Amino acid sequence: MVDDLSRSDDRQIPDGAKFIELRVHDIAEVLTPGAGFDAVLHFAGLIAAGESMHHPEWHWDNNTRASLALLDAMRAAQVNKLVFSSTAAVYGEPTELPLVETSPTNPVNTYGDTKLAIDRAIASFTRASETFGAISLRYFNGAGAHDCGDGTMIGERHDPETHLIPLALDAAIGRADKFSLFGDDYLTADGTCVRDYIHITDLARAHLLALDVIHPGEHKIYNLGNGIGFSNRQVIEAIREVTGMPFDVETAPRRPGDPATLYASSELAQTELGWKPEKLDIVDIVRDAWRFHQQSS
Repeated sequence: MVDDLSRSDDRQIPDGAKFIELRVHDIAEVLTPGAGFDAVLHFAGLIAAGESMHHPEWHWDNNTRASLALLDAMRAAQVNKLVFSSTAAVYGEPTELPLVETSPTNPVNTYGDTKLAIDRAIASFTRASETFGAISLRYFNGAGAHDCGDGTMIGERHDPETHLIPLALDAAIGRADKFSLFGDDYLTADGTCVRDYIHITDLARAHLLALDVIHPGEHKIYNLGNGIGFSNRQVIEAIREVTGMPFDVETAPRRPGDPATLYASSELAQTELGWKPEKLDIVDIVRDAWRFHQQSS
């Protein structure tokens, strides 16, 4: 496991896991010929769409430049399997819903631009190799928390935190004075953005299933979605229901680069990966996130 801990910490590294603190830019230091690696699961990168519009240089460097270094290192080390955590942000404002793998790609923020650039680079590397194969998984908000089975949970812990559910949970327990809702004038049923929420345990399962179906010289793309979306207001109400705590919500201006409605179909992933999300209800997703939040408070 490699991470530079620039946006996280080491509190959730599993016991027994080998951890190396390193930037992905420098991955060739450890991903070397004969090192014994069979595949790479690539989750590293910056993920805040709003931030990407204010600091595009951070995202092009951390997402795209670092991923090119990873691809070079994999080729040199002859590690020929890659599963890449992409994003449905590559589609931009949708022309059809739910999003499918053949939907037009037209990102509206720098974050989506960088992820699409990596997808295209991966496709180039697979076309140029008879041995290298890859799968990109495109999804939106990974949420909830994973139950390790021993009473501990693994969940979201970003620094700075930008995701709706942990920020709203902070407001619910009084760690934050209020929750900021960015925009209430979108062309949606309640005026707030609509997004796909996928439980992180379902996401983890999809990545492992993808490893088993990678073929040399092939780059496949799969959307991971629940087929429906939840608005920001629906998520806030789920948090109030789960926690039983009222909290102040302040309407703030829209963030640049935020599409109104985005949710994806996972039909192809269900057919070819044998994957199906098991936790679809936003209340169940929030409930697991709340359990983790209480542990980490």
